[in-house]
Amino acid sequence: MRQLKKQTKVSKFENVYQQTVVNICFTYHWGNKKVKDALVPYDVTQQQYNVLRILKKQYPSPSTINLIRTQILDKMSDASRIVERLVQKGLVDKTENNYDKRAVDIMISEKGLALLKKLDKGIDLSKFIAKHITKEEATQLNVLLDKLRG
Repeated sequence: MRQLKKQTKVSKFENVYQQTVVNICFTYHWGNKKVKDALVPYDVTQQQYNVLRILKKQYPSPSTINLIRTQILDKMSDASRIVERLVQKGLVDKTENNYDKRAVDIMISEKGLALLKKLDKGIDLSKFIAKHITKEEATQLNVLLDKLRG
């Protein structure tokens, strides 16, 4: 509790619920920075990494922008723009859908698969958390966060 007050420079919270919301937001930004910093050497953003993982899960079947939108973590992201950037980098291929000329099939490329393989070897996202809390505490935290969202 003292750590949050010190890091946010807040001397007192109105109540424990306000403190919890501030703590969740503060921790979210802390985690985002850790992931962002880990991805910098690979020249991909968090949103691009998320889209690549969605496409890998679908591989070898193609995906659509709508499917990506339903599964992307950051719902405020512009999935179309992210896919275009990935196409420019050669990490994703886009082709016309054979059944619906208005739709586009999106598939992770060999280069995209190779990058994810490199990322999986080079980045262990769990280590940011595992060095601070136990597996049991992480499980408990997940239960509480799920409960919070109802």
